[in-house]
Amino acid sequence: MPPPAGGPTGVGLGAALLPLVGRALRRDEPTLVSCTAVLPAADLIDVFAAALALGLEPRLWLAPADRFALVGMGAAHEIRATGSLRFRAAASSWMEILRGADVADDGARARGTGPVLLGGFPFAAAEITSLPADPAAPWTGFENGSLVLPRLLVTAAGKDAWLTANVALPPRGAKDREAAAMAAIAELDATWTTVVDRARTHVPLTQASTGLVEATEVSDGAEAAWDAAVIRLAGAVGRGRVDKVVLARRVDVAADRPIDVPAVLRRLEASEPESTIFAVVRGERTFLGATPERLVRSEGHEFRTMALAGSIRRGADDAEDVRLGAVLSASEKEREEHRVVVEMLRDTLAPLAVRLDIDPSPGVVRLRHIQHLMTPITGRTREQAGILDLVERLHPTPAVGGAPRELALALLAEEEHLDRGWYAGPLGWLDGESDGEFVVAIRSGVVDGPRASLFAGCGIVADSEPDREWEESRVKLRALASAIGRPT
Repeated sequence: MPPPAGGPTGVGLGAALLPLVGRALRRDEPTLVSCTAVLPAADLIDVFAAALALGLEPRLWLAPADRFALVGMGAAHEIRATGSLRFRAAASSWMEILRGADVADDGARARGTGPVLLGGFPFAAAEITSLPADPAAPWTGFENGSLVLPRLLVTAAGKDAWLTANVALPPRGAKDREAAAMAAIAELDATWTTVVDRARTHVPLTQASTGLVEATEVSDGAEAAWDAAVIRLAGAVGRGRVDKVVLARRVDVAADRPIDVPAVLRRLEASEPESTIFAVVRGERTFLGATPERLVRSEGHEFRTMALAGSIRRGADDAEDVRLGAVLSASEKEREEHRVVVEMLRDTLAPLAVRLDIDPSPGVVRLRHIQHLMTPITGRTREQAGILDLVERLHPTPAVGGAPRELALALLAEEEHLDRGWYAGPLGWLDGESDGEFVVAIRSGVVDGPRASLFAGCGIVADSEPDREWEESRVKLRALASAIGRPT
């Protein structure tokens, strides 16, 4: 990435922040200072790689089809939330941070600029405590919901790019308040210059496939346990206890050297351009993936979501793809699984919406390794609801939990015996207007040095067959496993 001539690098960044910080220091209350300036076009995986190498715990959101990306570096503030009211609590905390914020925006309020939170939440509302101790502990550091206001944020949209810098000032009376503010500005200046230099001189990404061993299950007898769980859950659906339950499993892989996270992201960018690619670094671990499933996107009163359920593999050529897509569309089992998701979304969103548009029948969306039934849904809320309000209503959808929601989750607690962590949880970003986008964090896993834990789930209905569901889970694991280096 070339140095941003005339942009906020070196003294330029400090000069842009200084007058805002000076005003904020005259206030009694804690104040967020945020400024945004134009950058030259930037490759955000390069920026992510530089920030990762510098220990800045970066967070990446990359939507190749939308030509839109975000990379957050460091933390000016972090909102942590757990429990049944976690989304409401996070939204309230964000409003409190924004109150009285001093924002300068040369990006003309471009989407994804200014004060922006990035992060996600575990699938479950509270940390699972009933499971036996796991020596691999893939979710260490990801126990709670975490939305971070980055110290530095790079936003890319098409050929345009922006840098946002954020400083959170404590209230008047805090020790060495002014000196700390000046030190923060100087540190941001130095950090951004170092990131630019590192991104400009990055070494080529390594081949992440070398040295990977065969995929191994978490425990002996994993397939037998899966078969038994599928049979019991399909029976529960057949007896009318529930309409659908989504059963997930975990596969561990290992290498003889640390897995190159930026290389994995680069491969996902090339192989899964229709998906949203993400990465969240917490300490030594990185939660990453390429999900095809949007939970919700909001802009003012307008919102978009989708029903994504029902799956079949890709064919060897276009003709086989078409044939398999027709089989998927005609399958009673797959259409029933999809119908449950559509109806739940309709029932959940209808009370909020003055308009709700749902396609009458699903289409087929093709990814590299798999095809899905997909129904797009758009609407307009009666009152402007923040995106976290919509996330609270929608998560977990029947595509990752089941329906009815509470009964399905209760059955999973009995049958799944898996800490999902952030897998299948809501992950995304929101801006100072509480607009943004969240995805369902499927097709994902945790990388920890030379090890990775990958996750996949399948919807179980009355006529589900264990062997077929096991094979479907293998197909769903393939995108990330291939990007790491070895298909499952």
